[in-house]
Amino acid sequence: MRLFHLMTLSAGAFLALSTLPLRPTPAADPVPYPTGYRQWTHIKSMIIQQGHPLFDAFGGIHHIYANSKALAAYRKGGPFPDGSVIVFDLLEAKTENNAIVEGTRKVVGVMVKDRRRYASTGGWGFEGFKGDTQERVVQDMNQCFGCHMSAKDTDYVFSRYRP
Repeated sequence: MRLFHLMTLSAGAFLALSTLPLRPTPAADPVPYPTGYRQWTHIKSMIIQQGHPLFDAFGGIHHIYANSKALAAYRKGGPFPDGSVIVFDLLEAKTENNAIVEGTRKVVGVMVKDRRRYASTGGWGFEGFKGDTQERVVQDMNQCFGCHMSAKDTDYVFSRYRP
């Protein structure tokens, strides 16, 4: 009789688990904070000014950094292998003495390439960390990916390497 109860409980547990969605939640596969990214290779800088369509969300000074795997892919024009990490360091743009200078850090944006973990977003995981903290700000990776879809031909990466 005890065996029957155990089998019934096991079957019930299996049925309950089999109805759960199989895709990971954002918390299950979080993109890690890119410790030491400022010692990586600097790819480019740019300033998004008022009037640009992304100014409200991303206005300011952007510095793009790449780890060694991403750098190798940038140099050969892609595609980016798993383990590539690209960081987008966004700082406030201030004017001082007729020069545009860095203000406070607004966000550290991160892209991590892992085709298995992030298959639904082109193989890339996306995250943003608020200011100089490690507080996560991306609620849904699909929002980031929605914009990056326009760069499908370059493996969803907007920036280019300039030797």
